[in-house]
Amino acid sequence: MKKLSFQIIGSSSSGNCAVLRSPNCTLLIDAGFSGKKIKENLATLGLSLRDIDAVFFTHEHSDHSEGARGLSREEHLSFFANRLTAEGIERKLSRRLDWQFFETGTTFEFCDLRVTTFAIPHDTNDPVGFVFSCGETAGTTEKLAWVTDCGKITNPVRRAVADVNALVLESNYDEKMLDASGRPLELKARIRGTHGHLSNDAAAAFLREYENDRLERVLFAHVSRECNDRGNVEHVCVPALGSRASCATVVDPFAFLPKNAGWGF
Repeated sequence: MKKLSFQIIGSSSSGNCAVLRSPNCTLLIDAGFSGKKIKENLATLGLSLRDIDAVFFTHEHSDHSEGARGLSREEHLSFFANRLTAEGIERKLSRRLDWQFFETGTTFEFCDLRVTTFAIPHDTNDPVGFVFSCGETAGTTEKLAWVTDCGKITNPVRRAVADVNALVLESNYDEKMLDASGRPLELKARIRGTHGHLSNDAAAAFLREYENDRLERVLFAHVSRECNDRGNVEHVCVPALGSRASCATVVDPFAFLPKNAGWGF
């Protein structure tokens, strides 16, 4: 039986949220949908908001924090973020959340999880990626890495995901589709920038060099609805995994609880 399991509720530029479960706790990674929508999808999984112990935020953009307002009514919840992210989220709220602050780059314990945070390049105040670990010894520990909204793969990102069992990796846009889109030139430049989003080509280039014998699952997430499609990701990114391609799934950006967008749940 797995120590860690997770299920993506939804992932695209319109909203991002996932459920992560360990033997002793259940949490949300980001909350980019309304509290009502999150509650509905949890019910489909046989869970309620009372089953959720905490919410971990990668950054304050609305497609990752929209649900904070609705979730703020749940007095039992703890909300984890660095201070700059928390400040950005709180500007949009009428009540203060029960914040548990961390410093980017640190590792801390929550329940039976070991949480490692690492900086990622994105155009917001202090965005982070996460590695969630569960298990006492190196041979039995399971690890999940969460890397979205990442303009480029940096050395800190490479080190953080070096030995994970499951990797959620952004594959946001296709170069030709972004060019052909009706988006303003400034927005296109922002998306392409080193603090924007990860393209299919960039994700594939990273995976071709990524050596990790422990890898069991890869999910390509935060796929743009307008500037990408699942077929492009499957054509460019999945083959970059070589013999490990069968462990990959492209998360459907139009679906809630998309098929095969989980691990052991």
